[in-house]
Amino acid sequence: MVAGLQVLPISLLLLTAELASASRSHSLVPRFVHDIHHNAVKRTHSLASDIRMAFNGILVPRDVSSAPQRVVYCKPRKQAPFTNGGGDNGGNNNTSSTTPSTGSTVSTGSTRPSSTRIPNNPSTIPTTPSPASPWKLIDSHEGQNFFDGWDFFTSPDPTHGIVDYVDEATGRANGILDINSRGNAIMRVETTPNVPANRKSIRITTQVTFNGGLVIMDAVHMPTGCGTWPAFWTNGPNWPHGGEIDILEGVHDYTNNQATIHADLGCTLPSTDSRTLAISGNVIGGTDCAALTTGNQGCGIRASTSNSFGAGFNANQGGVYAMKWDSTGVAVYFFPRGSIPADITAGAPQPDSWGAAQARWPAVSCDPFKFFNNHHAIFDTTLCGDWAGAVWNSAGIPGQEQSCAQRTGFSTCEDFVRNNGAAMANAWWEVVSVKIYQNQN
Repeated sequence: MVAGLQVLPISLLLLTAELASASRSHSLVPRFVHDIHHNAVKRTHSLASDIRMAFNGILVPRDVSSAPQRVVYCKPRKQAPFTNGGGDNGGNNNTSSTTPSTGSTVSTGSTRPSSTRIPNNPSTIPTTPSPASPWKLIDSHEGQNFFDGWDFFTSPDPTHGIVDYVDEATGRANGILDINSRGNAIMRVETTPNVPANRKSIRITTQVTFNGGLVIMDAVHMPTGCGTWPAFWTNGPNWPHGGEIDILEGVHDYTNNQATIHADLGCTLPSTDSRTLAISGNVIGGTDCAALTTGNQGCGIRASTSNSFGAGFNANQGGVYAMKWDSTGVAVYFFPRGSIPADITAGAPQPDSWGAAQARWPAVSCDPFKFFNNHHAIFDTTLCGDWAGAVWNSAGIPGQEQSCAQRTGFSTCEDFVRNNGAAMANAWWEVVSVKIYQNQN
């Protein structure tokens, strides 16, 4: 087929591209808002206190008096609707359409304007990737309009962090949401010296949903420090049935990223061997990725590099994370600043040329279109909560050679965070862009 295209007149190729774009222009319609099975999730969340701990590869029950070496958390109800404060919004007439060439659903269900959503406004459509790349840009957030096309979550934190997620207007008024002079998006945590309960924070989700795709996030800085729990991930409806893909996540002073999937019964890793999985990271749990049979642990893979998270990431001016979800499975890639592939910079990504992924969950034992569906991309920063609070006294994770209790002199995460606003000075995101592509083959 490529050879056939090479001999067509240029004018015919341009006409064909315009017709194809016009055909796809009707694929972005209000998204279908899924009901959240809140009570069932809450019961699941209470099971085993939602704590998964692995010590030297052996799972053990939670013991807050011990110092667990590895903790993997899922974040139930991340997919909650974000209309009018993020409460449940059952029963609506929103629909989604299917892209004819891929069978992938791309939808949005909000009146908030998108940033650069393809192809709502042809005059703002970025240059189409070259024919060498099968990935077509469907949603883009960057520059002064970065926050267009996101919904702001304002319900209580599902992971029990001591934060109050605020809306856009409140965030801007309190100085924790902004676009800086470099045109990058800033999302901070409140730094008031002392607070009686919670600190203000930001959590946003894309209005666009997708089935299969390539999510590319470029960030210069991410939250770090004792008490923090930042994440960038994608999530589907009716957790865990719609699946969860944690792309960038960790707590406190960790320096090595932990990518994790949480899925329904039947999704597994075929091996724990990094060479077999063709990854640069290391599996830190078992091979069962089902949330309901692993105490919500899922399948976690820790990066082998110390510039992939936290202070090390920030010292290198960050880098690019990419999550690929296609018929081969799900994979997470990381490229530190200075080593970002030219095809990503050019907007014509070619994942097959990127080498080993940081983490990978092959389709051979976890069908990516059975266990994952209708995902949004999400940012948040919570404080303490089910993970960061539980490992306050733990040490031994890369970057956390000394526990936060020892470093700060506070016996609990909550006391430290509430009484040390200045310690939140590094708890902020600086994001250059988020771009979502879909495979057109």
